[in-house]
Order: sequence, then C-alpha cells, then structure tokens
Amino acid sequence: MDNSAAPGRQWTFLTNHARVLVQIARDPGIRVRDIATRCLLTERAVQRIIADLEAAEYLSHHREGRSNHYSVIDGKPLRHPADSGPTLAELLAVLLR
Repeated sequence: MDNSAAPGRQWTFLTNHARVLVQIARDPGIRVRDIATRCLLTERAVQRIIADLEAAEYLSHHREGRSNHYSVIDGKPLRHPADSGPTLAELLAVLLR
C-alpha cells in the first residue's frame, strides 16, 4: 500500500501558530519580519498569529525602544481537549531540542 500523501494535498505536523511560538521561544526579541522569513509566512500572517497567541494568553509582549520583546507564558495547558495534559512548556521543551 502506498502511504504517500495524495497529489496536490500537503500537510505538516505543526501549525503556523506552533512554528511562530517556537521562533519566539528561541529568540524573545525576534522581529516579525524574521519570524515570517523563517516560517515561510507573510508578516501580516505572523502579526495575526501573535495577536491570537496574546488573546489566548500564551504570549505577551512589551516594548523595548523600537522593538517588541515577547514572553511565552509556558505554564498554560494546550488548547485542544485531545491535547490535554502537557503544558506549553513541555511541548516547547521537545520542539526546542
């Protein structure tokens, strides 16, 4: 049996939200432009994702001069009921290895 994905249908294991969060966890002072480049997203998409993460209280930021400095709120549980158990910190620990 062929286990390859159907032609034209692509998927990945991580969501764009997870990718953005990993980049911020690696470098809390990272610029939106650099996140977009690393995640292969537009800057506007990254801004929306950051707004989503802040609204859900997984992320916060404060200004340092002309730059944002982000803080991951890592003690929070994951959002989806099927993912209950591990915290954001535990997920990031695996992804940041």
